[in-house]
Amino acid sequence: MSLVSVHNEWDPLEEAVVGTALGARVPVADRSLLAVEYAEYAGPGRWQDVPTGPYPDWVVKETEDELEELCEELRGLGVTVRRPRARDHAARVRTPDWESDGYHDYCPRDGLLTVGNTVIETPMALRARWLESSAYRELLMEYFTSGSRWVSAPKPRLADAMYDPAAPPGERLREREPVFDAANVLRLGTDLLYLVSDSGNELGARWLQSALGETYTVHPCRGLYSSTHLDSTLVPLRPGLVLVNPARVTEDNLPPVLRSWERIECPELIGLGYAGDVPHCSPWIGMSLLVLRPGLVVVDRRQLGLMRVLERHGVDVLPLRLTHARMLGGGFHGVTLDVRRTGTLETYRF
Repeated sequence: MSLVSVHNEWDPLEEAVVGTALGARVPVADRSLLAVEYAEYAGPGRWQDVPTGPYPDWVVKETEDELEELCEELRGLGVTVRRPRARDHAARVRTPDWESDGYHDYCPRDGLLTVGNTVIETPMALRARWLESSAYRELLMEYFTSGSRWVSAPKPRLADAMYDPAAPPGERLREREPVFDAANVLRLGTDLLYLVSDSGNELGARWLQSALGETYTVHPCRGLYSSTHLDSTLVPLRPGLVLVNPARVTEDNLPPVLRSWERIECPELIGLGYAGDVPHCSPWIGMSLLVLRPGLVVVDRRQLGLMRVLERHGVDVLPLRLTHARMLGGGFHGVTLDVRRTGTLETYRF
């Protein structure tokens, strides 16, 4: 029996991978990092100002403690929790086109996409993440031998011509090969939302549709959010109910498959602090919620306004902490990968 079975973002969670901050660092400031994460430093002479190198030890320690608290809460709810082993992210990776060091294994959501009984290794946009799936190789083998389907997207070349750091936001990935992060995708049963942005191009959406076949429909979301991932813009909470980012989502750019859903506007979020000079994410990372089952989500406990709004709509919260989400680049949705949820494949068009 396949250990992988996920059809949407909200069915009751049975198994998940939780990332680790051990060894986390900001990679060297190459063309991919400037295009995807630090375009404001792309001008002549500015790339030296990108805060590359290891994150402070105390940030890693606090984050590991908070991730372990998340793991304990999940285990207490009967969820099987898996973790990657620590790796040396300072090790260099070299191809004929470029050389980079590593990043982190903090966000398993970014490089692995689970759809039905399939795990997809996605062709991520950052060179520093080119071999990130190796952190999960033993798990992938276990899932495969259990009967799960294991697919890897074509390994992208990620040559200089792939990127244009000087282009407008949302247009910094060129259409030279399929490139996308798994966190650009949200699953709504037979419908998948795919964010076209600086971490996912149009060719990525076309490849994903071809890989999944006629059972699924991949909906490219254009003009919704230009930077990276989708989970700080839209959060499906249960069938027919979605949390939206009012600073990004409008009547014009709301994906058509969600137009009949009830919408909750996320209130203004508390801007949690960050170590260093440059935050990796905006305060909207507080919208990155992990849905444990319909009616229960994990929220940072300092986001009191958001918790009140959710509870008014019949959604209970499990309040935890991710203090350095803005610095490390991931909230509760990003630091987890749902591997198995109770439920069956359905279509949710109301």
